[in-house]
Amino acid sequence: MTYCCVKTQVFRFSVGRRQMSTQKISLNDKFDLTKSPVLLNGTQALVRLMLMQKERDRAAGHNTAGLVTGYRGSPLGAVDLQMERAAKQLAEHDVTFQLGLNEDLAATALWGAQQAELRGDGKFDGVFGLWYGKGPGVDRSGDAIKHANMAGTSALGGVLMAMGDDHTGESSTVLHQSEWALMDAYMPIVSPAGVQEILDYGIYGVALSRFSGLWVGLKTMKDTIEVTSVVDGDPHRMSLVTPEFDMPQGGLNIRLVDDRIPQEARIIDHKRFAAEAFAHANKIDKRMWGKPGAKIGLVAAGKNWLDLQHAMSLLNIDEAEADRLGITTYKVGQVFPLDMKGFQEWAEGLDLIVVIEEKRKLIEVQIKEAIFDNRNGRRVWGWHKGGGAGSMHGPELFPTRWALDPIMIAEKLGEILIDEGRETDGIRAGLAGLDDARRADNAEEIAARLPYFCSGCPHNTGTKVPDGSRAYAGIGCHFMAQWMDRDTLGFTHMGGEGANWIGEAPFSKTNHVFQNLGDGTYNHSGIQAIRAAVAAGTNMTYKILYNDAVAMTGGQGNEGGLDAPRIVHELKAMGIEHIAVVYDEKEDVDFKAFPAGVETHERAELDAVQKTYRNHPGVSAIVYIQTCAAEKRRRRKRGLFPDPDKRVFINTDICEGCGDCGVQSNCVSIVPKETELGRKRAIDQSSCNKDFSCIQGFCPSFVTLEGAKLRKEVTTDLDLPDLPMPDLPVINGTHNIVVTGVGGTGVVTIGAVLAQAAQIDGKGAGMMEMAGLAQKGGAVHIHCRLADTPEDISAIRVATGEAHALIGGDLVVSAGAKTLGLTRAGQTGAVVNSHEIITGDFTRDTEFSLPTDRLELALQARMKDHVDLFDASELARATLGDSIFSNMMVFGGAWQRGLIPLSHDAIVQAITLNGAAVERNLRAFDIGRWAVLHPAEVAGVLTPNVVELPKTLDDKIAFRADHLVAYQGKRLAKRYRKMLDGIEDAGLKEAVAKGYHKLLAYKDEYEVARLLRSSQEKAAAEFDGDLRMTFHLAPPMLGGKAPDGRPKKRAFGPWMAGPLRVLAGLKGLRGTVLDPFGYSGERRMERALIRQYEKDMKAVLPMVTPATMDVATALAALPLDIRGFGPVKQANEAKAAKRREELLAVLRQGGPDLSKAAE
Repeated sequence: MTYCCVKTQVFRFSVGRRQMSTQKISLNDKFDLTKSPVLLNGTQALVRLMLMQKERDRAAGHNTAGLVTGYRGSPLGAVDLQMERAAKQLAEHDVTFQLGLNEDLAATALWGAQQAELRGDGKFDGVFGLWYGKGPGVDRSGDAIKHANMAGTSALGGVLMAMGDDHTGESSTVLHQSEWALMDAYMPIVSPAGVQEILDYGIYGVALSRFSGLWVGLKTMKDTIEVTSVVDGDPHRMSLVTPEFDMPQGGLNIRLVDDRIPQEARIIDHKRFAAEAFAHANKIDKRMWGKPGAKIGLVAAGKNWLDLQHAMSLLNIDEAEADRLGITTYKVGQVFPLDMKGFQEWAEGLDLIVVIEEKRKLIEVQIKEAIFDNRNGRRVWGWHKGGGAGSMHGPELFPTRWALDPIMIAEKLGEILIDEGRETDGIRAGLAGLDDARRADNAEEIAARLPYFCSGCPHNTGTKVPDGSRAYAGIGCHFMAQWMDRDTLGFTHMGGEGANWIGEAPFSKTNHVFQNLGDGTYNHSGIQAIRAAVAAGTNMTYKILYNDAVAMTGGQGNEGGLDAPRIVHELKAMGIEHIAVVYDEKEDVDFKAFPAGVETHERAELDAVQKTYRNHPGVSAIVYIQTCAAEKRRRRKRGLFPDPDKRVFINTDICEGCGDCGVQSNCVSIVPKETELGRKRAIDQSSCNKDFSCIQGFCPSFVTLEGAKLRKEVTTDLDLPDLPMPDLPVINGTHNIVVTGVGGTGVVTIGAVLAQAAQIDGKGAGMMEMAGLAQKGGAVHIHCRLADTPEDISAIRVATGEAHALIGGDLVVSAGAKTLGLTRAGQTGAVVNSHEIITGDFTRDTEFSLPTDRLELALQARMKDHVDLFDASELARATLGDSIFSNMMVFGGAWQRGLIPLSHDAIVQAITLNGAAVERNLRAFDIGRWAVLHPAEVAGVLTPNVVELPKTLDDKIAFRADHLVAYQGKRLAKRYRKMLDGIEDAGLKEAVAKGYHKLLAYKDEYEVARLLRSSQEKAAAEFDGDLRMTFHLAPPMLGGKAPDGRPKKRAFGPWMAGPLRVLAGLKGLRGTVLDPFGYSGERRMERALIRQYEKDMKAVLPMVTPATMDVATALAALPLDIRGFGPVKQANEAKAAKRREELLAVLRQGGPDLSKAAE
């Protein structure tokens, strides 16, 4: 959540089970060490951790400094952003943040920081450090980690490695778990179970690192780092002790003069055991429930500890019940090396030890080692339920693949407890409830919202390849090209792009491939892969996108100020002979900065450049320059990027709905517009990022406007009545809320407001947000649990059937199987935005439409009368001038329906504290409340925005006949009606009415001129300002070819209105010998199609039988598929001609296999 300003208000709230005194709450509290409790997400906790460590050292009389470095990647994609935002506070605490070029070099930098005082010239007593990176970054840093960990840490330094693991591959190219990689380097690992323990274990980890001389791994995951919680941020909260330990000569810390052999001896003989001793002395692993004498022990750590707590509640087992049943639980904080003494003490007398652990088992194998010589009949179950080693194992219990969830754990534990003679009514009831939830989790996946390139994204153009070529995907946003029909398939790890082709090429019949590579990846390590390809003499072309942002993780800049000229200079220095710079003509490119002789091309020529480059032997490179669209939008809002005075507008009267604009631009701001003459296209101006590539669609309906201002004013003056206060729900344990939406639309703000309001109300809150791939127009889920006290919240991720409230910012995501599986009939209430937010499928499928009716029905079938649906997007536009407020409206509706157990005052104060568009957000919240209470009035507000279409068949025919009069004259309308006379079947008659009209009203130069004259009036209805219009046309008499081989489109200014008026008045020449345009191939084709259709209908209509009705109807409607202009229309006509022959063949045969033929 981005805060644009700081506001301070006074609230009374409680945290934990203690009533706190009145305290000022400010958005600056998170990094103010004098304030506690504070609301933090896990990434912000890493920032505060560095400040806390400095404060602890200062209080202890030490003059230390800190260094933070690493490389971004989900779930740690925003560490650098948060560190940079806290630059002032970090500097005040002598903490330096350095952007790492990549993970292993950042680790090496921290190795260096541990040596800062060894030579006697250090500025500080020691430097504590934090490394951050996702799991694959841990893997690539293995060599640096082993060297640095062998060397050790400073006595007043210490290093934490925050490794971000993605167990389910939600935003990664591989499912990963990092513990074993760190274990291989003998590195201790702590596993926090949430934001509080990121602070606690972080402080512990630095102390452990100093004591043992080892680096310390800090395990983070989405469920523990991408969450927001109220925490105790007191720097002195942790009281740590130093254990008695027999140190070797010279101690365990880093030495100026050292050697690999004694380093290995120290790490194996001393350091590893020092880490274990430190864990035992500080009781980092501890008994949580139960007493000595219990017989069943349950063990878990980190995220799985939260899962276990949740699972026990699902089985109706609390601490007292666990004690009664002889169950004890053990929470492991330091997962390696395990505190063997502490574990032995806890495990004494147990009959069964169950280890709840996902992925490859780490704790389980250490437990088995701990009791191997003293087993005393104790069973240890984890991956499997008994049995021997390897293939001799028993039934699988907790799999090593994918992940665990509380319901799975509860089901497994419930069965075990029953088998062990601990059956109770509560356990049976819990299992029955879980079984009901599982059975109800059977929703059909009706529609999907895949992540997609943003509107105006440079990848939309840059990832295209010529016909006959193929490409490999890159990491990050490039990866999405694989599901966009771009002949792009296959990828490597980050930095290996293209190296796979080095090995594949000698054994492939394919002579050449393209390899996509982003500037961020190039900077990180991709440059080495290019050098390898050059050294191998591989035939391939690297397409390096310079978009001036690491877009997938938040739009960060490239380390070291990398720019496009430097990339080209480096490529040149590698010995690459053929290098082309392709650029978006709107970019400010300094061509003098590039090496002499490098060819440059506008992006319209990219296809031609690629066709040339695929024939060059060896490695060639195309550097494509276009700024990230999301970054353009952010920078324009801050006045840091040019905002051209230009808007694209589509005249839907001219648009044929052929979809070529979508093909050319791949842009999700092109949305469907339903009209009586079919589905057309329109531009969603609120999301358009002014890329303008849609204009390359071969269609004269596009105009561009200068002086156009988006109409943001309210179109409906809404006078809200007094709104009744709802009865707020009572929290029983936790109140579970799921918020859905589309990535990049601000849905995360709702979760942040919920968490902030809960803090204000004195309640516990845990909120988990999505990051990574879903940000790019994908399906976003925010999980939020509210409780009377923070201790009542364990796992934040809402499990199957647990949701009490669904705040649906998007219909597709809300009605998806994943979301519905979290709901339960009779328990879950929902308020959902019913607006059709189109998915990326529409860019590739002209007929794609959302199954809105089915999606709404799915929600209603699950939640019965407990669901409200209204078009919040349109309501926001009408009442607030901007659809961005739709999510807040839905939130207001959910609160009014009594789905949110937070006070009105707390929500108002949280929105106010946020500081962004406060008045309009508060208004949106209230309008949402009103909307669910007064649906009929909402419909009245939205009705003026709905175009009334002809309803009856006679109305539709009359509409088209009138259109033909305007098009040509009454004679043509009469000809049209005559064709329809005598057709009795309504379905067939409608097909003929639409198909024949489509052919008769072909859009030639006269008709386009006539319709273009209305563009000014249509645009004025959508925009404010003094509009200056430019037409984009390809007049046949001017000739010329565009780089793609099509007729060249040209821009014509406002003066063109005069010639258009004259041309429209000459429509009487249409089809006569005096028609100068009538001799073109396209016009001849159109007139021939009319004659052919009339001939076909004359032959087919009299012979239609019930057996051939469907085929005849399909033939009659076939002209509707012949859409577009010029080459687009000719291609569609060729497809229709083939289809016509197939249909006629079936008709001649009397209609066998009609259902297949009519498909």
